[in-house]
Amino acid sequence: MTIEEAQQSVDRWVKTYGVRYFSELTNMAVLTEEVGELARVMARKYGDQSFKAGERDNLSEEMADILWVLCCLANQTGVNLTEAFRQSIEKKTRRDAERHLNNPKLQQG
Repeated sequence: MTIEEAQQSVDRWVKTYGVRYFSELTNMAVLTEEVGELARVMARKYGDQSFKAGERDNLSEEMADILWVLCCLANQTGVNLTEAFRQSIEKKTRRDAERHLNNPKLQQG
């Protein structure tokens, strides 16, 4: 599935099952909540915390939830995420073409 197809799938789902999109501000709050849920899993899986009883390692589910809400926000605000992501890669390539290659902190050794 492409990013464009993901945006279209989310839009179809919302219009079929979701009645309507939540407001943009509500979806921004939901996105923040979902990022927090991903952070919790990361802290337990890769950090110093351990999973509590009943919690599970649902890393992929939390990442998918973030993508879902991001698609909602993009659809609501008229952002084509495919084009925006392409432009982001181009910007980072221009800006960082040499920076990371010349960063001694990133050199293997």
